[in-house]
Amino acid sequence: MLLTPEIVFRRVEAITPEFLRARGITALVLDVDNTLTADGSQQLDGSVAAWLDALRAAGVRLTIVSNNTARRVRPFAERIGLAWVPLACKPLPPGLAVARRRLGVPRRQMAMVGDQLFTDRLAAALYGIPCLSVLPRTPHDKNRGVRFKRRLEQPFLRRYYKKGGVTHE
Repeated sequence: MLLTPEIVFRRVEAITPEFLRARGITALVLDVDNTLTADGSQQLDGSVAAWLDALRAAGVRLTIVSNNTARRVRPFAERIGLAWVPLACKPLPPGLAVARRRLGVPRRQMAMVGDQLFTDRLAAALYGIPCLSVLPRTPHDKNRGVRFKRRLEQPFLRRYYKKGGVTHE
């Protein structure tokens, strides 16, 4: 199903270069809020910075694709040295297409990393790439629409776990 996660990680830091290499993934498209950082935050945890450095050292190409505005995404992306695509309109796939062209990789070598099923997971499915779903970094979202979608995500998460899915640490 388009919204049921393929794989769930506790945090982005659990996605290792070895995991990616084993699946032929050489490029990641990253969401920002509640994936790389807390909702609305411009601060990057040291563990996430170290994770990004480890991926870069392993040759993994990285870019940010966010539904947020350039005003929100630019300062964050520039501070951590990543290219970025704002106003991506996820779950529609054009933002992912822009990212793929910039990354210079075929679809089979890229994956989406994000915390929302109705944006990140669905965009990846519609574009034909895997989504490495992560649990939200913080338990609360500032946006009421996101809070509403979190409730709607629950049946799809239950289906994932019922089918034997686990949260990868």
